[in-house]
Amino acid sequence: MKIWNNWQLVAVACVTLGLAPFFPEPHIWGKLKWIAGGANDMQALDWFDTLFHGLPWLLLLRLLFLKGLSLVQSKEQKI
Repeated sequence: MKIWNNWQLVAVACVTLGLAPFFPEPHIWGKLKWIAGGANDMQALDWFDTLFHGLPWLLLLRLLFLKGLSLVQSKEQKI
């Protein structure tokens, strides 16, 4: 699907949904710290919320990986 490969849409999603709410700290950052601390008392809704706020970042990492892969493949074809 073209929507998952749209750099602009993924970047806007990372800045808005991926970081919201912004204060006192980005929500995804708090969830990641919670998981790194052992995820004590995390319920199913907390895990879903982590996935929801983390999805834009996963899409960005996927796009960066695919871009890097295509650069490596294009350099191999030139050799």
